[in-house]
Amino acid sequence: MNPPSVLFVCTGNTARSQMAQVLLEHHGEGRYRVSSAGLEPGEVHPLTRRVLEERGFSTAHLFAKGVRPLLGEHFTYVITVCDRAEANCPVFPHASYRVSWALPDPAAAQGDEAARLAVFRQVRDAAEARVQAWLRELGRGER
Repeated sequence: MNPPSVLFVCTGNTARSQMAQVLLEHHGEGRYRVSSAGLEPGEVHPLTRRVLEERGFSTAHLFAKGVRPLLGEHFTYVITVCDRAEANCPVFPHASYRVSWALPDPAAAQGDEAARLAVFRQVRDAAEARVQAWLRELGRGER
């Protein structure tokens, strides 16, 4: 049997969706096929890589990609991680469930590098808490 597949969708696929992907890969312990995409893909933000790597997660496999090529794919879950993606995400006709997690955009953080890095860490930690809570919900049979 194929593992459940999860697609995280964000605006640029540069921070939040990439973080969620890596965190579910780790906490899901191989039980999920995980990917991420953006409505308007850019480049993975260097601070995204940094805050994941400082926790020991590999980021070598991360690259920003768009949602359009994935519309025909079968996903068990499509999870939007920002309000803009939720409002503008195309319909994935082969997705079993669509979920919305509104996480703040760390790329919008202002200030020097230390201040921006602190925001990226906060968003990473919020994404990790959300991934862990969701896995617990799934373990109880909730959607």
